[in-house]
Amino acid sequence: MGIPMCIAVTDESGHLIKFERMNGGKISSISIAIDKAATGAIARNGTHVYNQLCVPGSPTFGIHITNGGHFSIIGGGLPVHVEGEIVGGVGVSSGTAEQDRVCAEAAIAHFYAASGRKA
Repeated sequence: MGIPMCIAVTDESGHLIKFERMNGGKISSISIAIDKAATGAIARNGTHVYNQLCVPGSPTFGIHITNGGHFSIIGGGLPVHVEGEIVGGVGVSSGTAEQDRVCAEAAIAHFYAASGRKA
């Protein structure tokens, strides 16, 4: 994509285990990537799912201000599954929400290919 990204990886509890900021990655995206990864892991869903659910009038509205404001509803955060279990989360930030999501999906696909593990 040619977009310098911030990439965060958390364990299944949402605790940060790895972070990388590519040269040129937005400084403001550091905490956003971390929050996206943590949300993916602890909420067990992609952050984009909550973006669609968190609209005024819906039962889920307001979830974005929970967990000290660290619950992300911006696309780009995904849970990582291994053999049906959530083992962590990946969060990517610096592009659009859709670009971040595509990069997070690519990171997870690379993990599966490199590790030989399955979702």
